[in-house]
Amino acid sequence: MDAKPKRRTVTENGDGGEDLVLVTLIGNGDDVGPIVRHAFEMGRPEALLHQLKNVVKKKEVEIEELCKTHYEEFILAVDELRGVLVDAEELKSELSNDNFKLQEVGSALLIKLEELLESYSIKKNVTEAIKMAKICVQVLDLCVKSNNHISEGQFYPVLKTVDLIEKNYLQSIPVKALKMLIEKRVPAIKLHIEKKVCSQVNEWLVHIRSSAKNIGQTAIGHTASARQRDEEMLERQRKAEEQSVSGLGDFAYTLDVEEIDEDYVSKFDLTPLYRAYHIHTCLGIEEQFREYYYKNRVLQLSSDLQISTVQPFVESYQTFLAQIAGYFIVEDRVLRTAGVLLSADQVETMWETALAKMTSILEEQFSHMDSATHLLLVKDYVTLLGSTLRRYGYQVGPLLEVLDKSRDKYHELLLEECREQIVNVLANDTYEQMVMKKDTDYENNVLAFGLQMLEKMPAFPYIALFSSMVPDACRIVRSFIKGSVDYLSHGVHSNFYDIVRKYLDKLLIDVLNEAILNTISGGTIGVSQAMQIAANISFLERACDFFLRNAAQLCGIPVRSVERPQACLTAKVVLKTSRDEAYLSLLNLMNTKLDEFMMLTENINWTSEEISQNGNDYIHEVNMYIDTLMSTAQQILPLDALYKVGSGALDHISNSIVAAFLSDSVKRFNANAVLGINNDLKKLEEFADEKFHSTGLSGIYKDGSFKGCLIEARQLINLLMSTQPENFMNPVIREKNYNALDYKKVATICEKFKDSPDSLFGSLSSRNTKQSSRKKSMDTLKKRLKDFN
Repeated sequence: MDAKPKRRTVTENGDGGEDLVLVTLIGNGDDVGPIVRHAFEMGRPEALLHQLKNVVKKKEVEIEELCKTHYEEFILAVDELRGVLVDAEELKSELSNDNFKLQEVGSALLIKLEELLESYSIKKNVTEAIKMAKICVQVLDLCVKSNNHISEGQFYPVLKTVDLIEKNYLQSIPVKALKMLIEKRVPAIKLHIEKKVCSQVNEWLVHIRSSAKNIGQTAIGHTASARQRDEEMLERQRKAEEQSVSGLGDFAYTLDVEEIDEDYVSKFDLTPLYRAYHIHTCLGIEEQFREYYYKNRVLQLSSDLQISTVQPFVESYQTFLAQIAGYFIVEDRVLRTAGVLLSADQVETMWETALAKMTSILEEQFSHMDSATHLLLVKDYVTLLGSTLRRYGYQVGPLLEVLDKSRDKYHELLLEECREQIVNVLANDTYEQMVMKKDTDYENNVLAFGLQMLEKMPAFPYIALFSSMVPDACRIVRSFIKGSVDYLSHGVHSNFYDIVRKYLDKLLIDVLNEAILNTISGGTIGVSQAMQIAANISFLERACDFFLRNAAQLCGIPVRSVERPQACLTAKVVLKTSRDEAYLSLLNLMNTKLDEFMMLTENINWTSEEISQNGNDYIHEVNMYIDTLMSTAQQILPLDALYKVGSGALDHISNSIVAAFLSDSVKRFNANAVLGINNDLKKLEEFADEKFHSTGLSGIYKDGSFKGCLIEARQLINLLMSTQPENFMNPVIREKNYNALDYKKVATICEKFKDSPDSLFGSLSSRNTKQSSRKKSMDTLKKRLKDFN
């Protein structure tokens, strides 16, 4: 009821809206600073002050109304507070009375308590004395135990006892003299133990170094056995796969599992080292022991890396490498089982040192070796060493790289050894067809190298088309492939077939082919030897496919991958070229022999009065020789080579007949001589046709014949016997009948042709007329040839 006039008053005195805002801000506890700042900035602080006074008045009114509302309750609270004060006074009085009574009762008890405390003090002193005596007894007992352990060499219990005394008893020993004695003896005991343990470690170091060789040999031997088992398993698998691909039947694969003792080199004892390291750890000088151990092992390694100067390396390399293998097997065990005695970085440092020294020694020793066998033996042992240590986590790449760098040196030595063997084989070869009397000979010399011509086993005795040189050379090549694969296996390259193939080509081209060419060009062979060499080369070409398959099998790659045409050896092409060289040599030798027979043409009577009906002497010798030659060639040479031999011989005879007419020893010849040569030529042509058909060449060379090889001689004889020889100058006739003749040769021969009409045709007028006409035509030809030239 009183609030209305107040609110009205506030509104009347000022701006009611601003007062309301100010009241709201103050009621909410908000900051009124911005309003005050604004009022002073506007220059109206009086208005703000007035508003604040209005707010104060309004609040006072509210407080007054609130007090009026709760007045009665306030009066009641004050009355209750007065009652509480009265009760407090009464309680204080009661407490004072109770305290007085308690003081009277506790005086007697206090006297008894003092007596009890004195008894407890006496008991405490006695107990303390007993405790001190027990401590001394315990310490002395521990000292006795320590002495006993020392006398028995049990140093770890001594250290545990001494440590127990130091930690639990030394500071609590009540007797000063005993405490001083123990403090003096403890360092001496520790020093004694340290010296004893170091002495034991030194003995162990000597022992483990002497055992390292056996450890290494055992580990390398196990690796060699495992490698052999793997190779045998792969060989069985390869054979089974080949038989399966060949369709020979179904095969069951079995896996042979052999229990392998992984700890086969764990029989060396590291207990003394473990004990020594543990004791040094207990002494708190483990770092000192780690340095001591590492330093001594490095010195031992340095000594082990010195090769023997007494024995050759090929006799001492196994001992040298086995010692190093054993050394690092021991270090690997120490690294894995001896805690932090040895760090991985220290082992790596020692291994790098050994690796550098070994690679240097191997490079130097390989450079001095002059035997492929010795180099291969060392290489095999080095790869076994590498495989063994790789199992223990050592990086052996640089060792294998040394072997890879020496592969050219090894193959040079191997090639040189094969060269000597092949030269001996060629020198000792009889160049006669090889005779095999039983199936084992056939298997070892024919089937073993894929040289068979028949699908089934032939009847025995079997005469091969090649001489003993072929299987002997194949055996040398096969051993070379084996040696090459043996060197390259277990090295840097996992797939080394291409490398083997490269060296195989080098052997076949630079060694075998070169030796054959030297034999061919050496001037020591005859026609039959040259013919056999040509046949041998053709079989060596065929053997190239076997060599590739053999290399693939040994390298562990599928044989079918090398049976593609583009996978053949370069040597196969080179041998084919050499076979052509052999044919050329054969033809040269054959021509030389034919020349000896054709020398008999000098015995021909070129101006004979009669015609030779039975042929001249030379033609009989020539026919016999060619017949023998073709028969031999037919047995051992392929048909294309047989054709080369026959055509080459007849072509040479044709040239020799023409050369006989051109010879300076023939000054003139007549028609009788021409007819005699014609008779010789007919016999030769008949022989050529017979051989061409009997050898089966007519079925292959349908557009050619041996008779065609005599074309030059035949056309010359036909020209000399022609009734109109001047037709030679007619281009059409010449192209048809005399296309093999040369102008100059014809001119020279025609100049020597001096016919005698009476002796040839008698005195008949008709024949004289015919002969006269023929002579006139010949004279015309001579003249026109002279003008042409």
